[in-house]
Parts: sequence; C-alpha cells; structure tokens
Amino acid sequence: MLHLARSSRSCSSLPAVRAFATYHQPTAGASPSECTVLPADSNQALGIANYAIDFMKSSDPSPAVWKRVQQFHTDSVMCGLSALAYKTNAPTVLRAEALEYGSPNGATCFGSADLVQPEKAICANSAAVREWDSNGTVFGFNANVPGHDAGEFGHNDFYPVAIAAAQQKGLDGDTALRAMILSDEIRGRLAEVFSLKQYKIDHVVHGAVASAATYGALMGATPDQIESAIGMVVAHYIPFRAIRAGKQLSDSKGSSAAISTEAAVLCMKRAMNGFVGPKDIFRNPEAIWRFFEPTTGTDANPNNIDLTLSNKVRWGPGPSPFNLHLTHSGDDFAVMGMHFKLGLYEHQSAGAIQGIKTLLFQNPDILKDPAAITNINITAYEPAFGIIGDPAKMDPTTRQSADHSMAYIISRVLVKAAAIGADNFPKDEYSTWAELMLAPEDYGIDALYDKETRGIMQKITFSHGGQEYDDKYPEGIPTSLQMSLANGTTLDSGFVMYPPGQSRNTSMDLDKILEHKNRMLGAIAVEDVDGCLRKLDGLKGASAADVKTVYSIPFKTDLPCIDGP
Repeated sequence: MLHLARSSRSCSSLPAVRAFATYHQPTAGASPSECTVLPADSNQALGIANYAIDFMKSSDPSPAVWKRVQQFHTDSVMCGLSALAYKTNAPTVLRAEALEYGSPNGATCFGSADLVQPEKAICANSAAVREWDSNGTVFGFNANVPGHDAGEFGHNDFYPVAIAAAQQKGLDGDTALRAMILSDEIRGRLAEVFSLKQYKIDHVVHGAVASAATYGALMGATPDQIESAIGMVVAHYIPFRAIRAGKQLSDSKGSSAAISTEAAVLCMKRAMNGFVGPKDIFRNPEAIWRFFEPTTGTDANPNNIDLTLSNKVRWGPGPSPFNLHLTHSGDDFAVMGMHFKLGLYEHQSAGAIQGIKTLLFQNPDILKDPAAITNINITAYEPAFGIIGDPAKMDPTTRQSADHSMAYIISRVLVKAAAIGADNFPKDEYSTWAELMLAPEDYGIDALYDKETRGIMQKITFSHGGQEYDDKYPEGIPTSLQMSLANGTTLDSGFVMYPPGQSRNTSMDLDKILEHKNRMLGAIAVEDVDGCLRKLDGLKGASAADVKTVYSIPFKTDLPCIDGP
C-alpha cells in the first residue's frame, strides 16, 4: 500500500490527514504551507496521481496564490491571442488542424466557439501562448526545501489543459484555476529536483507529466489510470533539445510544450479507456530519471553515464533520484516562485535588460550620441552565457533565434531608447520598463534586419562570470553590464540579481507593469481590450457557462504576418 507523507510546515507534529503524514515549512512573511512528500523509495507516479486527485478535492491555496496564477493565465492568453493576430506560423497551422477535429464533447481554440478534440485544442492554444516566448517561466529553485535547486527551465504553457477539461466536464472558473495551481505545482517541483537540460532533454517533459495528472484528476480518472498515463508519457514521448540546437530555431522550439501536452492528454484518454502503461516510472531504471541519474550500482555522473549492461545492480530495483515535495495548502506553492517576462525576451536576459536600462536611466545623455558607445560587455552565468550569449546567436535570421540572442535583445532596447532620446527619457523605473518594453514588432521581419540594431550588436561582447555568478543561479539572474564610450569612460550597471519580473523582485509595481504589458498585447490582438481583460481576470468566480466561452474571444484577422509574406 502506498504511503504518502503530507507535511505541514509550522507544526512539529500533526495527526495523519487522509493517510498523509504532515509537517509545516515556514515561509518568510507568509502563512504556513501544508505539503505532501513523495519519498524517493515510493511509487512517485502513483503518489502524484493520488496527490492530484486529493488536491482537486481539498486543497486550500492562499489568496496570494489564486491571484498569482490568474495573473500568469491572463498574461499567457494575451500572448497567445496576439501571436494569432500576427499570423505566426505554428499557432496558425496547429489551430487550423485542431478545427478539423470537431467533437461534441470537446474544447475550444482561441477565437472560436467550435468544440474540437481536447488534445487538439490544447496543442493549438499552448503553441499560441508560447510563440512569443513571453509568458511565465520557472528556474527550478526552492530555498525552503534542501535539494530543490536543480534549476530546470519551464514555462506557463500548460493552462489550456485545465480549461479544456473544465469545458468538457462543465466545471467552473475556480476549479479551472485550482487545476492550474496543481499543474504548476507538479511541474515546478519536478524542475527543482531534476535538471532535464543537463542531459539534453527538453524541459517540457515536466509539464507533460503535470498535464497528464491534471487532466486525469479533472476528468475523474483513477489513481492507477493517472499512473499509467504518466508512465506512457515518459516511456513513449521524451523530446530532446535537438529542437533548440543550432544557429536558427524553428517552429518546433516554440511548440514543444504544445506537442508534448497533446501526447500527455492522449495518454490520459487511452489510460481511461483501459490501456495500461508502465507502472512506477520514476523508479524504473531504464526511464529517464534513473537512466541519467542512477541510484544503484554506480555513481551518478552527468559527464559519464554508465551504460554497462552487465551491471545488474545498476539496472535493478532502486529508488528514484529525489524526494518530491508538493504543496497542498497555504502560500508556498511553486507558482509563487515563477517569473514574469515584462515584454518579449528570453528570461535569462532579464538581468542584462535591467543593466542596460539602469545605465540609460542614470546616464540619459548617452542617447545624445549613441554612436559614441564602443563596447557593451555582458557578464553572465551558465547557462545564460552558453545559451543566449552563444556567438552562434550573433546573426539571427528568424524571430525564434532573435529572442534567444542576448545581443539582439539588448540592441533592440538601445534602439527604442535612442528613439525616445535623452530629453524625453523616462524618470522612474516603471516608466523605463514600460516605455522600453520589447514588443512583437521588435522581432518582426523589419526589425530583424534593421541596420541600427545590427550595428549595435557588433559592439556587444560576453564574459562568463565564473563560479561567483554560477553559484547564484537559479536563485536569481546574476548579471552585470559594462558600457565603454569613445571618450574612455566606462559605465557599470552594478550586479543585478532580481530584475523586475523575477519572483524575488520588490522594486517594481507588478500589477501595474503587467497591466501595461497586457494592454500592449491586447491592442495588437483584439478590438475590445477592456472586455477581453475583464473576461480573463474574472476567471475566479466565473460560472461553468463562462468557462465554456473564456477562450472564444475573437482576435484580429486584418494584420499582416509579422514574419513577412
């Protein structure tokens, strides 16, 4: 019989609750948080299944958690609607595909009231919210739990799963939002304990596992069926980072979460129809967890994976590589440690963006003669230095490559600042971020080959900050930026750790800057921005009928394709 430990993080001892043992973890400045612990020597796939079902019945997130997930959801939908309005390729293709799969008990795509197969609607909607690479992100770090610091990436791409299931089952907005908290919790905590990127596996696997569990819990699946679906996802659908390799990135990069989530929902549907997938997948020595981080017979070594087939102990029974802590109630949910992108950019560039904006805010006269800038050197941590500071990204020819080029991102900020000029430069942090916010147009076909942008890019260099910087990730985004001028002056941004949008930042008015971003994207996407935002921001408290139409907001169709004809 499976035993799940639920702990509550402020009481020294509590009686068992629904077969869970409990403890409390203190969260600074917040209410205690009740947690479930899935030990490494337990069947964690079945544990996640039981946790998901229990969560949907009895969890009690704090008001701050409800607000945060609603903000992330609204942010993601505005990203998706604007991407469709600008006729971006993958979302347009996948939405058209989804609309070919009509189903009387299905779900809706953005901008449509037609019901289609749920996995197809989810794939189309998740691709749209991800297209700009501007929705929420996580870096897999929880200071409250030792060992929860693997630093895996992840993004808030998976909310369409909750909406689709709620539409199918006739569930209200509170239930849909609760399911979004659940999904973020599972994938966010997995990101804290296992780094997929270290083994060249795409980070969306964590989201696919969470999606299978969330969809199953909403649809009334049994624990065994959810365990089976998770087993199928991990056994049959592991995407590698081949989709992100090379100088120029394709549609596969932006749609990776969508395609993996489509597979996860299909696995869950098959399991509910009787298909039996691999059990106890986290302790399976030939599944990704113990394959890459063996727990028996050999030492785990990311640089030397032991594949000796004759080592029967290595391929035999053993625990998974990690304990998994999952919050049930209170404040300390994974979503509270996730980060907003205040514009369009790869989030690891946020420290450099803050650095350049700081220098411009403190020295606006730079903008009287931008040509006097001779060099901008960005000092960053790994993996930022190796991914978005990669010299291969110095000549992006696609929008997807440009938003993963730190040189391009910083150059566009400078171009926008130069257009404002020294005399009219913003006078406070909020206005600086708002007026220099990178928009979809900054990555369009015209901007991509803008001579001024390309000229600044040639002046940008990168340095690896070494151990001092690396050790501060994933807690923050450790970055500094130095600007050299023709007169011999060097300006220094100082060390940036928690730029605006990062979960630990306290200087930015988050509500205000998110409102600005949502309205910026809304002006692109829809005719009635106020009505659109009211509908999305009103999801908590929305009726089941309201949920049925929450994604049916019409988007503009008269804009040219942002990537050119």
